[in-house]
Amino acid sequence: MSDPYASRAAVHEQVVDGFGTVRVLPLDARADAPLLHRWVNAERAVFWGMNGLTEEQVAEVYAHMDTLDTHHAHLVLKDGAPAALLQTYEPAADRVAECYPVAPGDIGIHLLVAPAAPGAARSGWTAGLLTAVTGYVLLGLDRERVVVDPDVANGKAIARFLRQGFTAGPEVVLPEVDLPDVYLPRKKARLAFLTREVAFGG
Repeated sequence: MSDPYASRAAVHEQVVDGFGTVRVLPLDARADAPLLHRWVNAERAVFWGMNGLTEEQVAEVYAHMDTLDTHHAHLVLKDGAPAALLQTYEPAADRVAECYPVAPGDIGIHLLVAPAAPGAARSGWTAGLLTAVTGYVLLGLDRERVVVDPDVANGKAIARFLRQGFTAGPEVVLPEVDLPDVYLPRKKARLAFLTREVAFGG
């Protein structure tokens, strides 16, 4: 079977011991919309904030993001199969900048892990993906610190980041964003941070 992603050059590729090969590809808003639509409309993805959107609306969201210099979306593959949706952003150009002092070298991420196949065991799945993702943003993009802002009600995500080595930051309220091309409701979030020194020892 041919690789449907072969035409996309990976921005990052990493072999994670005991997990597999992770590749980070630029997102194709139109081609990936059917897959993303299934992911973001799952009940488990309620904190992603896109439940109820149509496939066309999902495509439009990511097509708009593709026009930005400060926010980027990627499809993450594990051993050639879609495994997660990664969004990176410049905190200074995001609403999170109103909630903490952004430092030079900061980069923000949002990570939506794909749902497991029925009956599949996935111990260590998110940890393996986060290892590669932090390798990409901290080493590949030469950044000093990652910031995440999970919803305070998403205790599972917060605990996962802390187990990965992130340090818990303050609880904040991200303001509403209401622009012609994007709407983000007010969100109560828990910030967390991971430095390159903690992640990789320097």
